[in-house]
Amino acid sequence: MEDGKRVPSEKELLKYICNAKKPPSFTEIAKHFGLTKKEKKALKKELKKLLKAGKVAVRKGRYICPSKEEKKKEEKKRIVGTVIAYPAGFGFLQSEELEKDLYIPPIEMQYLLHGDKVLAEPKIYKGRPEAKIIRVLKRATKYVLGRVDVTKKGCTLIPIDSNQHLRFLLPQKVCKELRPGTVVDCEITRYPTKSSPGRVKVKEVLGHPDERSLIVDIVIRKYKLPTDYPEEVKREVEQIPDEIPKEEIERRRDLREQVCFTIDPERARDFDDAVAIERTDKGYRLWVHIADVSHYVKPGTKLDEEAFRRSFTFYLPDRALHMLPEKLSARVCSLRPDEDKLAFTVEMHFDREGNLLDYDIYESVIRSKARLTYDQALRLIIGDPGLEKKYPHVVEPLRAMAELARILNKKRWDRGSIDFDLPEVEVIVDEFGEPTAVVPYERHFAHKLIEEFMIAANETVAMHMQNIGYPCLYRVHEEPDPKKVQQLLELLQGLGYQVKKVKPPYHPKFFQQILEYFEGKPEEMLVRYLTLRSMKRAFYSPVNIGHFGLASDHYLHFTSPIRRYPDLIVHRLTKMALKGEIPDYKYWEEYLTYAGEYCSSQERLADEVEEEAVERLKIRMLKSYIGDTFEGIITGVHPYGFFVELKDFIIDGLVPIETLRDDEYIFDEPNHQLVGVKTGKRYRLGDPVKVKLVRADEERMEVDFVLAEEEKAVESS
Repeated sequence: MEDGKRVPSEKELLKYICNAKKPPSFTEIAKHFGLTKKEKKALKKELKKLLKAGKVAVRKGRYICPSKEEKKKEEKKRIVGTVIAYPAGFGFLQSEELEKDLYIPPIEMQYLLHGDKVLAEPKIYKGRPEAKIIRVLKRATKYVLGRVDVTKKGCTLIPIDSNQHLRFLLPQKVCKELRPGTVVDCEITRYPTKSSPGRVKVKEVLGHPDERSLIVDIVIRKYKLPTDYPEEVKREVEQIPDEIPKEEIERRRDLREQVCFTIDPERARDFDDAVAIERTDKGYRLWVHIADVSHYVKPGTKLDEEAFRRSFTFYLPDRALHMLPEKLSARVCSLRPDEDKLAFTVEMHFDREGNLLDYDIYESVIRSKARLTYDQALRLIIGDPGLEKKYPHVVEPLRAMAELARILNKKRWDRGSIDFDLPEVEVIVDEFGEPTAVVPYERHFAHKLIEEFMIAANETVAMHMQNIGYPCLYRVHEEPDPKKVQQLLELLQGLGYQVKKVKPPYHPKFFQQILEYFEGKPEEMLVRYLTLRSMKRAFYSPVNIGHFGLASDHYLHFTSPIRRYPDLIVHRLTKMALKGEIPDYKYWEEYLTYAGEYCSSQERLADEVEEEAVERLKIRMLKSYIGDTFEGIITGVHPYGFFVELKDFIIDGLVPIETLRDDEYIFDEPNHQLVGVKTGKRYRLGDPVKVKLVRADEERMEVDFVLAEEEKAVESS
């Protein structure tokens, strides 16, 4: 043994075990090295490490060095996977090597974090497949956001993310300085082990929920979103001039005299697009002017690196986390009225049936003549004398746009494009971040007008890039998975839909017809939601496979470069193509594949963040309605109960099966219903119900209902 060290090292242990004439037992190893009782405990730890690493094995209580063949055999059994933790304390192991996730029992989960990457071995325990964790390969996080709590064990941190099921120990002084419930952002100083909890230190105190609403702050910290820009980015932005140089205007197509204008939400400040139109002998000439962000954000700059890192603007109920600094997003690039602005223009000539006759794509300089809201645009289209006096120059263009938008919409509908048109709500918050109201977000014809023009511009640029064979980043959408379609059809059959047998490849028109069938029926919104759920997510890719949902052969994102990085990539490539630059195809294939995957993941993150912030605020609002009765619709039926969506809040909550006390209910899976054994009462997918709110837990993001007393279950026929 090494001088001054009684417990043998790993090297010494392996030398002895591997060279012993007969595999030694623990007692024999301890005796060989002459260890005391205290030192034997340390020996146990060392041997455990060797066992976990697979360097030794135990056979009938004796330690052996596995042969190369045995090692290979053992290694083949092992898999690398990700831990998915659940609030109840158990977990599952997800891995591409597994057909089904493996259960991780609570005893293993006591030192694992949600998202940890681990090496594991499948095993059978009491007839159930489980994962035996060999070792943690990579911890999911170094930081944890939580609430301060005092228990018998001392000062602890309860993570806000319900999937992070483990408490952490805080320094005792924290509980002396901060009252229980205070939200703190912490750094993990020691990860949990099987024998001891993890420890954390406080990085930042966010505050106490009693003082102000921390919901949005919590979501931002939970997902580690950037709330400020690096200093080097700020310095670069300061160097960008507010004025457009004369030589830049001279080299562009000058459209400053044209009557173009923006149509955006009332509170918008980043105006990506402006539109203009004129009638022609054959139909309509439409201009879609897009903010020329690529002129200001150059590849290789710190500004560009930060924009790519974010990839999207994150829209939250009380703020926006912009992809680009405010100077660019709200001033220099934004197409504000009565200001000269650089644009990238798509000019399209359509006939009276909506067919594209010709097009042109070019850099321009424009001057918007009006900043309209969607509501103002609609009133001008319908006819509003007061607004017509204020904006006389946009009345005729707007009405011509309305004609063209209807033509383009019909053409898109005829080819099979699917419009889910699901209801949306907006959460209004006060100056303290507290939710004060949940109001419907109404989409009307003015929204659809702009949507049609943006789709037309995106399709035109995609078609152009595809036709010339230039590298590009497309927005693609695959057809749905056959299993998902089958599940959808089974659900619809339970709602009375006469299901036709349909096999892949699917056509979007099939799904369009489903939505048409349920239009105006009580189940309409549920069916729209279920149909959307059966679809795959759209994503970004350098390979153009078309867009299933839009029934489009070529589609990309070109029209929102202030808030979406993929659009900025497309602008750069389109400019290169227009200049006749010969691209490095290999480089662009690799870059666009990587950028497409990264931007797609950032888009999923943005959706998740926005959805969670809104859901948490809705649940906070619901707390003040506990005991109240609401109308809803059953959106999901399971063995443990059914989910009900409230019409006013667009939020789901659970009616647990144990609260249905008038009968014993069984789950009829094929028909998606719970059926009373004695009474025959049934609760089916799509049924309208009245429920009473009994629980709203914003931390776990859970809502519970019971059926209201006056609720009448549907009797079986």
